[in-house]
This record gives sequence, structure tokens and C-alpha cells, in this order.
Amino acid sequence: MKEVVIIGYAGHGFVVCDILQAGKRVVVAYCDHVSKEINPYKLPYWGEEASPENLLRLPYYDYFVAVGDNGIRRKITQYLASLLHLPTQAIHPSALIASHTYIAEGVMLGANCVINPLATIGLGTICNTGCIIEHECKVGNFCHIAPSAVLCGNVSVGDGSFIGANAVVKPNIRIGRHVTVGAGAVVLSDIPDHAVVIGNPARIR
Repeated sequence: MKEVVIIGYAGHGFVVCDILQAGKRVVVAYCDHVSKEINPYKLPYWGEEASPENLLRLPYYDYFVAVGDNGIRRKITQYLASLLHLPTQAIHPSALIASHTYIAEGVMLGANCVINPLATIGLGTICNTGCIIEHECKVGNFCHIAPSAVLCGNVSVGDGSFIGANAVVKPNIRIGRHVTVGAGAVVLSDIPDHAVVIGNPARIR
């Protein structure tokens, strides 16, 4: 298995480094706009990922885009994938993944998250610590399912959406693209594209 270079090295990048190392992956360096003063994993700084030097050497490594912002993560991933190859996955050993699931490239599965049968997780999506994605859910590309959020059975989440910490989405709900569901919200009805919803029951702001 190839060594891994982290793209983006701050709070989310630290979580990804820990997940990769827990899975016995070797992380050799990080790329970012600037060298970071806080470097808990003592990684060498390789400069920006799009530099000519890095575009020459990254094909020999796996990479993971460890950027929390869905839109920025999408842009970086699509750019690097067009020139190199798709990113690797970062899956914590404690994540519970049922059979008959589909987990795309560039996905992060945090500690103790649960992915149940026939669920699909799209490219570059973050499934954070302790979240639960139940049977037959379809989570799009470059989404973020925050810690302890629960998607009940047969939920659909559109590309680029964010489901906040401890939010609960009831079965058979359709959440559109680029939606933000606030922390602790309880979603009982379908949500259109680009909406922001909060509360119990969740309402559009």
C-alpha cells in the first residue's frame, strides 16, 4: 500500500492523520498554502499541492484531501483527480461497515461511525465520529455528516450538503443539494436545494 500525503493540515487534517495511522497507513508529508506552526504529527511540509514539483511526485503516493469545507474539498479533489488519480480513503478501524455498501474514493469514516447495508457514500464525503448512516441511504459527493448525526433508513442527501452534529433525519426523507442542517435538528420532511434548516422539528430559516 502506498504512503499517503495529506492535502490540508489543520484541525480536520489532524483527525485524518490519526485515522490513517490507526489504519496502519504511513503519512509522509502534508501540502498546504503555508507551513503550519502546529504540527502534532511532525510531518514534513511539501508546499502547495499544485506546485510543479508536487504534481511530479504525487503520482507515486496516495493522497487525501483533508479540508473540512465541502466546496474547497471538491475543487481540490477534482483538480488533482484530473491530473493524477482519485484520492485514497481514510477509514478508522473502529468504523462498522456492513456488507453490500458502496464507499467512494476520498471518503473519511471517523471512529465508531456505522454504515449499514445498501448505503452509498459519494466521492469526498466526510462521515464524522459516531455518525450513523442506516440501510439504503444515499449520501452524495462532498457532503459532511457531522459527529453523532443519524440518517435513518432510505434517506437521500444531495451533493455538497452538511448535516450537523446530533441531527436526526427520519426515514425516507430527501435532502437536496448544498443544504445545511443545523446541529441537533430533527428533520421530518423533505428539504429543497440550498436551504438552511434548524430546530425540532426542523424548519427553513
